[in-house]
Amino acid sequence: MSQSLFYLIAFLSIFFSLMVIFTKNPVHSVLYLIITFFTFTIHYILLNAQFLAIVNFIVYMGAIMVLFLFVLMLLNLNQETEPAKSNLLKIAGVVAGMCLLVTLVGSVKALNASNPVVLTHPNLGLVKNLGKVLFNEFLLPFEISSILLLSAMVGAVLLAKKEA
Repeated sequence: MSQSLFYLIAFLSIFFSLMVIFTKNPVHSVLYLIITFFTFTIHYILLNAQFLAIVNFIVYMGAIMVLFLFVLMLLNLNQETEPAKSNLLKIAGVVAGMCLLVTLVGSVKALNASNPVVLTHPNLGLVKNLGKVLFNEFLLPFEISSILLLSAMVGAVLLAKKEA
């Protein structure tokens, strides 16, 4: 069951990532990218990495993709403002794509089939274990980074605030 679910999610990941590339409408492309990141979140859950799944869900799907959507809506993209691409640029794109394809085919052929990875510690990716390590061994760097982020937020608010 788990292996068939993995293959289904892997197929959906590849399908939606191709839809990101081949969709003409940039807003639809960003929406397909959100779905692709969601399939990556499911992969992290299948790999028992709940923290990575939550971070991927919150940071990428929640923040960065919303930012992309707002930027695309603010740009007001339409066909009239799109500059015509020269034939030289199109040929360069085809050559670069073919080089990428040759590299991918060569790397797939170089892969050796290996035995499946078996986790020796099944609770390795749990948030509880990460929290224990983070707040015991790495408490000082964690607190310093939180102070740094807090000062960056205060600085951004002060820079964005209009003078009254």
